[in-house]
Amino acid sequence: MKISSAEFVMSNSDVTKCPKDKLPEYAFIGRSNVGKSSLINMLTSRKSLAKTSGRPGKTQLINHFIINKTWFLVDLPGYGYARVSKSAKKVFQKFITAYFSKRTQLVSAFVLVDCRHEPQKIDLEFMQWLGENQIPFSIIFTKADKLSKNKLPIQINSYIEEMLKYWEEMPNYFITSSSTGLGKDDLLNYINEINSQLKNS
Repeated sequence: MKISSAEFVMSNSDVTKCPKDKLPEYAFIGRSNVGKSSLINMLTSRKSLAKTSGRPGKTQLINHFIINKTWFLVDLPGYGYARVSKSAKKVFQKFITAYFSKRTQLVSAFVLVDCRHEPQKIDLEFMQWLGENQIPFSIIFTKADKLSKNKLPIQINSYIEEMLKYWEEMPNYFITSSSTGLGKDDLLNYINEINSQLKNS
């Protein structure tokens, strides 16, 4: 899939005010320093579609972007290290949970994980919650360019081993780099394939 158009539609914290269109949605979420905005900009070939910042926690609302006028990319607030108050984090958690629970247009979530780090409890628990609530998701390993060619597969395999302690099989996953464009075609083709299946069903 080639992205010919990517436009910001709206930001809000109330799932009932999300776009009324019945277009398929793909939600991107991860810890707040995982490189989500950079990944979105890489996928859409737009340098500043999603706001990037040296300060984690920049995204604090549900952000909808319409892609090729046929599907929505949804940028959700990061969890974990955002420099916000505990009360603000509770608000984020509340509307993130509401989005996943109530948004019928959601086709799949993409959980972003920094491949340089060991499996984090917060990521594992969030994926467990998605599984328990029967929300389809894939994992996106980010920042692959930060590891050597030898270290990368070792790191991914260790993550797979940890996941298989809790899951019968490893969820679908992608290895990406916002700097080099690694994984862009695989990820967009995956979304395109699902959209085609939905159209024909």
